[in-house]
Amino acid sequence: MDKRDRAQIFRRNMLSAMDTANLKSSQLADQAGIDRSTLGQLLSENAPRLPNGHTLAELASVLGVSSDWLLGLSQQAQPVTTLLDGALNFTPSLERAPMDSNLEEWFREASGYKIRHVPSTLPDMLKTNEVLRYEYRDFAVKTGEQAITERDLRQSYIRMPDVEMEICIPVQRFAQFADGSHIWQDIPKKTRMEQIEYMAELTEELYPRVRIYGFDLRTHYSVPVTIFGPLRAVIYIGQGYFVLNTSGHIRPLARHFDELVRNATVQAHEMPTWMRGHL
Repeated sequence: MDKRDRAQIFRRNMLSAMDTANLKSSQLADQAGIDRSTLGQLLSENAPRLPNGHTLAELASVLGVSSDWLLGLSQQAQPVTTLLDGALNFTPSLERAPMDSNLEEWFREASGYKIRHVPSTLPDMLKTNEVLRYEYRDFAVKTGEQAITERDLRQSYIRMPDVEMEICIPVQRFAQFADGSHIWQDIPKKTRMEQIEYMAELTEELYPRVRIYGFDLRTHYSVPVTIFGPLRAVIYIGQGYFVLNTSGHIRPLARHFDELVRNATVQAHEMPTWMRGHL
């Protein structure tokens, strides 16, 4: 972005924050410990300027907003400390995964952006009815039928023409499913093989807008995470999830995901054939 455009965003956000805080420019300058003339130059309608780091930090502190937000680098106005205090959200204690209205809204907001996803096992959106009923059979809050409904909604979303998504799955988890070990030890082989073929067919159908990669847990590790473009990242932590909304936190997770893709042992175009190799 051009520096002049960034300065205009800074000016607009400054004026908005001053209005919210009910502060005049003279009051803000005094409280932030900067010259009134300096603040006047920063807020100039015709030729706004960007502040230096110290001035930016003081202004953000007085206004109770984040420096990133003032510069247009974050969607959230709260300072980072406030954001982190309020970012940890827990789902009901018996619910398996945070598939709530917040997630649905975040998917809608991310339309047009690339979504990156690392599931905890295999992605629910690519599972058959039988496998979902098996995996959710012992959960008191979410039933298998509810999981199937959510799967159908997610598949409708990823089939939209403006959706681009990358998914990284651990190859060891797929192998465990194919072998009927780990949490899938009671699933009949016929059901597992049908699931593999179903996933391979979907992978072919959705490629290249939805690309699935396989990474090796022996060389790389990732927590379950979804990155909604530049807007936010959601890290799953068992009964809840940790939401990050600032670019300074989202970018490292995006780079981490890109590292998984670069080092994937199964590339997206190879995935259907690789999956069928386990039949």
